[in-house]
Amino acid sequence: MARTDNDTWDLASSVGATATMVAAGRARATATGLIDDQFAEPLVRAVGIDFFTRWANGELDSTQVDIPDLPWGMQPMTDLLAVRTRFIDTFFADAGAAGIRQAVILASGLDARGYRLEWPSGTAVFEIDQPQVLDFKAITLAAIGAQPTVDLRAVPIDLRHDWPAALQQAGFDPTTPTAWIAEGLVAFLPPEAQDRLLDNITGLSADGSRVVVEIFLNSPEALEALQTANQKWYDNGLDVHIDNLGYPGQRNDVAAYLTERGWRTDRTRSNDLLADSGLPMLSADSHNYYCTAVLGS
Repeated sequence: MARTDNDTWDLASSVGATATMVAAGRARATATGLIDDQFAEPLVRAVGIDFFTRWANGELDSTQVDIPDLPWGMQPMTDLLAVRTRFIDTFFADAGAAGIRQAVILASGLDARGYRLEWPSGTAVFEIDQPQVLDFKAITLAAIGAQPTVDLRAVPIDLRHDWPAALQQAGFDPTTPTAWIAEGLVAFLPPEAQDRLLDNITGLSADGSRVVVEIFLNSPEALEALQTANQKWYDNGLDVHIDNLGYPGQRNDVAAYLTERGWRTDRTRSNDLLADSGLPMLSADSHNYYCTAVLGS
């Protein structure tokens, strides 16, 4: 079902199910030693989407659910998530080494960095997502005895609402540098909402703040591959539809947009990260990248 401005979801439906799919990829990458996210598999299992649970725990093989030579599938997604996870973990580590003691995870979903990473003393991490998502994650992790490794503060609000006010009410200090991540997010925002998000980040950021944004530039060929891969998953038991979750229309390039607003930006291609890890690239013409930026001179 196509997205609408006021649609609703949970972790087992619509765009919310993509958070579970991503966690399933992290769980599979953990099982094969590519990353270390011991909380991904129990979170996926608790959501209860059988297809993603079976991928997370290794019951499904890529030969069953992926189409050979197609540039998208459960294994290509898992490879991408492995390098993405390492890249953003390093982003946070570098921010901490630079003295930043405030971090914001936008649309945090089933992200467990507040439980699995080592953070410098005095760091506060703010997770923004819908109330039911944050509650589910906290309750599920508490049930297995997991405890945050940082001053973890939930900001239970939809990003379509006044999240900057809610963030500050949770104790966020806009006068101190912040490390922000928008991981797997902007592709699911309307073009104007993407700009508004970047404007809000800029307005809440002190000089020295850092941000990383993941950018998917989907060509018609890439979208066709995505739909073909999805159909194969449906044929193998995926019972939640994850098609048509993005928004059409031209959108501003994130790196250029941030540069115009005082950020010093760098681009890191997804394919370069995959190649550096000895993993197959998405496709030779993929222009997907990660924009990292620092505010000020």
